[in-house]
Amino acid sequence: MNFDLADLRAFLAVADLGSFRAASENLHLSQSAVSRRVDKLEDALGVELFVRTTRRIELTTIGRTFVHKARGVMNELESALVGVADFAERISGEVSVACVPSAVSYFLPGVIGRFHELYPRIRVRLIDESSSELLLAVANAEADLGLTYIGTQEPDIEFEPLMDDPFVVACTSEHPLAKHKCINWADLASYDHIALAQGSGNRFLIDQALAQVENKPKWFCEVRHVPALVSLVEAGLGIGVVPRLALPPRGKLVSVKLESPALSRTIGIIRRRGRPLRPPAELFQRLLLVELASRDEPRTETPRGKPGRSLPG
Repeated sequence: MNFDLADLRAFLAVADLGSFRAASENLHLSQSAVSRRVDKLEDALGVELFVRTTRRIELTTIGRTFVHKARGVMNELESALVGVADFAERISGEVSVACVPSAVSYFLPGVIGRFHELYPRIRVRLIDESSSELLLAVANAEADLGLTYIGTQEPDIEFEPLMDDPFVVACTSEHPLAKHKCINWADLASYDHIALAQGSGNRFLIDQALAQVENKPKWFCEVRHVPALVSLVEAGLGIGVVPRLALPPRGKLVSVKLESPALSRTIGIIRRRGRPLRPPAELFQRLLLVELASRDEPRTETPRGKPGRSLPG
């Protein structure tokens, strides 16, 4: 039926107070808005709930029967909401989330903030380490769940893909590359290049992609973690190839699409296989998935739980 709780609330206010004017004052709505909501309820039910005259408003026989049922629905709903709020206030504990540093800024600030509002007594412990370190943290139960790019064949770890994250060229808005929509890897050799160090998972993916590229970019500065690379690029020291999610949403950096070859990584959630999450971790994971579903980023088409190649670092 095409009515909602606001329509029920308007109906009950009119029934209890005996007039649309009193109901509108009680609900802080205009009389016409209250009248429209009651009309909508009557249309949905296919009956008249009130007898309207110029002097008074009275419930019909059907209306008197329905008012008890409507009040019961509202009372049950309010009790349920109180129970949920009480649960959120009472539940406590800790959730440990492992996340590769390059994905922290995209996934976690909004989720952690909202999670703290909903569950103020649950503490969140963030483990921001390399992909290999956080894989061990999840496998050893030091972390409840992890956010990383696909790269495990561990039988005790399951991977749920969330989205594809392409690698891009990061540069300042004043850099000559900033005006390009896309660029080839070979063209990067003409510019000062800051690179990720050997041994990191992202560097491993880049080296694999560039195996057949003859004119590879030559770095003059090397760092271990993506956030450090982004900071140096922001300082105007050169360009760098980074996952798109690692770039700050606002700032002076520009991302340029890479081609020949195009390269991306798959970001997902890792958990211990066959072991249910503890309640605080389950609540955090649900909120994370809700937050991602509200964004426009396309989810990956990688089959759920499909294992991939192990990555170092």
